[in-house]
Amino acid sequence: MTELPRYEYVKLADAIAADIASGKLPQGAALPGERAMTDLYSVSIGTVRRAVVELRKRGLVATLPAKGTYVIGLPETTGDAPQEGEPNT
Repeated sequence: MTELPRYEYVKLADAIAADIASGKLPQGAALPGERAMTDLYSVSIGTVRRAVVELRKRGLVATLPAKGTYVIGLPETTGDAPQEGEPNT
């Protein structure tokens, strides 16, 4: 069975997420501006904007109005999450 094609914005978000995970973009680093990313990744500005939204949903970046988008780190994956059947406290 063939794999379904992924949207360009998801590919871009995955590429940036990989840079974050590898440390190429450390916590606190600013992402390039939207227009710079269009040139860097050869995609449209709409693709860049959707990719940034996807990264925010994943908890990897935060955007400050008129300041830019910054890496806030990888989402925590600790064993502190309640197990099935345990109450949320």
